[in-house]
Amino acid sequence: MRLTRLVAFAALLCFGAALICSSGVLASNPATLTFNKDVAPIFYKNCISCHRPGEIAPMSLINFKEVRPWAKAIREKVATREMPPWHADQNYGKWENDRRLTQKEIDTVVAWIDGGAVEGNAKDLPPTPKLASGWQIGEPDMIFEMPTQFTVPAEGSVPYQYFTVPTNFKEDRYIQALEARAGNLSVVHHIVMYVREPGEQTRQRGRGQQFNIADGILGALSPGQTPFIAKPGQAKLIKAGSQLVFQMHYTPNGKEAKDRSIVGLIFAKGPVDKIVNSKAAFEMKFVIPPGATNHEIKAVYEFEQDSHIVSLMPHMHVRGKDITYRAIYPDGRSEILLAVPRYNFDWQVYYYPVQPLAVVKGTRIEAVAHYDNSTRNPRNPDPTKEVRFGEQTWDEMMNAFFDFTVDNQKLGGDRAATGSQR
Repeated sequence: MRLTRLVAFAALLCFGAALICSSGVLASNPATLTFNKDVAPIFYKNCISCHRPGEIAPMSLINFKEVRPWAKAIREKVATREMPPWHADQNYGKWENDRRLTQKEIDTVVAWIDGGAVEGNAKDLPPTPKLASGWQIGEPDMIFEMPTQFTVPAEGSVPYQYFTVPTNFKEDRYIQALEARAGNLSVVHHIVMYVREPGEQTRQRGRGQQFNIADGILGALSPGQTPFIAKPGQAKLIKAGSQLVFQMHYTPNGKEAKDRSIVGLIFAKGPVDKIVNSKAAFEMKFVIPPGATNHEIKAVYEFEQDSHIVSLMPHMHVRGKDITYRAIYPDGRSEILLAVPRYNFDWQVYYYPVQPLAVVKGTRIEAVAHYDNSTRNPRNPDPTKEVRFGEQTWDEMMNAFFDFTVDNQKLGGDRAATGSQR
């Protein structure tokens, strides 16, 4: 009996050793991990697009001297998957711009920090990637700026600001790429660019028969977001005589600041076969009760033409908890396209599927979102009040945005894609 127990114990030790050896990082002494050899490649691939001088992140992480003072904070953010920011449930969808770290990469960063955060041999440091300085889309064909400079106060809440500039386009223009750039990153939370067509300039927003809250959206700037760049043969359309509208969300930082943001456009140089359209499943008639911890709001959009979805972008405010996009096809089949279980207002993320998502005529996009209007939500401005639709941060929104192209579109005819909000 004693011999049997010894054999079993030895087998257990061997099994445990095999597990340790198979985990990669755990099989190594953490002290042998270095920034230059093991960690820098991870940061170069996933972090420094934002964490570098002149970009939106608060500190640069390009070299060891910059990284070392932040080691403990990096460990926490990486281990909990707060950084790099990515909020889509991994069980649904595959995304072209997925910036998540693999578990092996997380283990490497954590083990390196636990092992003393050693710099290592300078010869092991890979070359710093060549990243665009200035315009990520390349030099624009045309640049528009806000017509006036805006002064952001040192404190308090700033209502969304709207600035309109004429394009003076004499003919329709197809936009291959668009990039909004903050004049002062320290106070600009995000920018949404709209196009206002000539017929809309005398009509109040929201009064159109086929109104959709996404109508006119061209692109945006927000933390961690890449600029709009259409695939070959696709473009957004700005009609002749249109205006551009800057929707500005400012966040005071303790010091009075000035901002005059800009947007750059690159025009399509080759044939355009498909227009990229923006729509949303959205709801504006809702009331979130005081103290509600999990209030549900639903919205539906139905496609009236065979189409392909090229991006998804959920938008709520600070009470938003989670949101799910589900496609329900005419044959009764349904599937979840995107689930965001922990929505974060600070990161307005566009999710680009690896392959455009086919949706035939009659497909419904059903969006379901939940909101926390209670004291449990530390960002809740006032849990004692009812919350209704509004553009300000202290109000709420339920917008399940998406961009799509229409199949078999003929640009010589009617260029407007149609759909309906149910």
